[in-house]
Amino acid sequence: MASTTTELAELQRALAQLRSSVGALRARYGDAPAVRRIHNDVERLDIDVAELSSVLPVQRHSTESREDVVIVPDTPYDPALWRDADDEGLGGQAPQ
Repeated sequence: MASTTTELAELQRALAQLRSSVGALRARYGDAPAVRRIHNDVERLDIDVAELSSVLPVQRHSTESREDVVIVPDTPYDPALWRDADDEGLGGQAPQ
């Protein structure tokens, strides 16, 4: 949980820097549509981070990730597997 807290704190610091940059953009460009959109995006990110802060992270177990792993051997395939296969875009192969 400590790493999650650290990650959220880093994200909140980055958002604070972004808010400061958007403020500088607003001072330079005024209330231009692009500045308003960027401001809205930062506000939306801020809302999402606050929501994420209130949710407990999902605990991942090392066995869960191993179930999704499929080992593909490096050995060559048996050419008989491809005997009647078409090459995509080239059409069928001539009989031998």
